[in-house]
Amino acid sequence: MIFIFKAKTNKGDIKKGKIEALSREAAVRTLQDNNLIPIFITQQKEEPEILKELKRVWEGVTTKDLMFLFRQLATLIGARVPIVSSLKAISDQSNNKYLKEVLNDIIENVEDGMSLSEAMKNHPDVFSSIEINLIAAGEVSGGLQKTIEYIANNIEKNYKLTSKVKGALFYPAFVVSAAGLIGFLTISFILPNITSIIKDMELEVAWYTQALMSLGDFMKAYWWAVLIAIFSAIGGFIYYINTSAGRKDWDILQLKIPVIGKILRYVYLSRFGSNLAILLKGGLPVVKALIISSSVVGNGVYRGIILKAADEVKVGGTMSSYFQGVREIPPIVTKMIKVGEETGKLDESLSNVANFYEGEADNMVRNLSTLIEPVLIVILGIGVAILVFGIMMPIYGIINQL
Repeated sequence: MIFIFKAKTNKGDIKKGKIEALSREAAVRTLQDNNLIPIFITQQKEEPEILKELKRVWEGVTTKDLMFLFRQLATLIGARVPIVSSLKAISDQSNNKYLKEVLNDIIENVEDGMSLSEAMKNHPDVFSSIEINLIAAGEVSGGLQKTIEYIANNIEKNYKLTSKVKGALFYPAFVVSAAGLIGFLTISFILPNITSIIKDMELEVAWYTQALMSLGDFMKAYWWAVLIAIFSAIGGFIYYINTSAGRKDWDILQLKIPVIGKILRYVYLSRFGSNLAILLKGGLPVVKALIISSSVVGNGVYRGIILKAADEVKVGGTMSSYFQGVREIPPIVTKMIKVGEETGKLDESLSNVANFYEGEADNMVRNLSTLIEPVLIVILGIGVAILVFGIMMPIYGIINQL
C-alpha cells in the first residue's frame, strides 16, 4: 500500500512525500527509523488495475515522447541543472498525462534517495532494459550526460528507421483495405441488383458470369455472416500472435514474406548492431550487453540467436565464431564483428554494421514504395476487368439484341 505522509525532521524541517508499506503502523515505523516524526499519514487511494492499464494504453508513452525526454534531460544536465529540477521542468511542459505521472513518481523516488536508474526500474512499460542499464552505468562512471545523449540518439535512429518501414507499408495496406471494403459492398449490395436484369430475361450466360451471379446472391443473403467470419478471423489472429506460441510462429513467418521479410531482417540487424554498440560504449560487459540487446531486438528468432551467442561468449568463445553457422546472420556481419573482436574495437564494428543495414533498409523501403504502386494498379485493374467481362459485357449484349 502507498501512504501519503507529512513529517518533521530532527532539525524541525517539514518533509512531505509517499511511502510504501504493508500497513499504516509499518509506515510510521519506517518514518521513525529514518529519523522522521510523523505529523500526518494516510493511505493513498489507488485506481483499479484495469483503469491503470487502460490509461497506460490510451495515454501511453510513444517513442517520440521518449526521444524528446532524453534529449531535453541531456541538455539540462549538461547545463548543470540538478536531476530533480530537470525532471520537474520536463514534466511541467509535457502534454502526455501518463508521462507526467511517471516522471512525478520518479522525482519522488529520487528525492527519497533512489538513483535515477532505480527509479526508472519501477516503470518497465516506459523504459527499456537498455535505457535503465546505460543510465546505471553512466551514474557509476560519472558520464551521465553523455550516456543520456547516446540513448537519445539511439532512440531517434530506431524511430526514423521504423517510421520509414511503417510509412512504406501504410500506403499499400490502406489501398488494399479500401479496395476490399468497396469490393465487399459491391458484391453484397450492388452486384445482385445488376444481375437481376439477366435473371429476369432468363438467358443462358457463360460459366464465369453464372459464378459471379451466385456469389452476389450468396453475399446478399449472408453478408452479415461473412462480416462476422472476417472479424472473427482477424480477432483470432491477433489473439494467437499475442500468445507465446503464436508470437514465435509470427516472428518466423515475418522473415519469410517476400521483400518485406528482407527489409525486416535488415531492420533487426541494424537494431542489434546499434543497441549492442551503445551498451558496449557504456561500459557493460559483452555477455550482459548481448542479453539486454536480445530483449529489445524485436524478433524472437534473432532474440534466440543473440542469447545463444551470449552463452558462447560466457564459456570463452566469440560472437563471430557462433554467428558463422547461423543462416540469419549474413557473412559480412560475421566478418565485421570478427575484425572488431580482434582489434578491440567491437563497438565501432557494430556501429558500422548498424549504419550499413540501416542504409540498406532505407534503400529497399524507397524501392518498395516505387514498385508497389504499379503492382496495386494491376491488381485493381484485374478486379475491375473480372466485373466488366463477367457482368457488364453480357448486359451490353442483351441491350444490343433488343
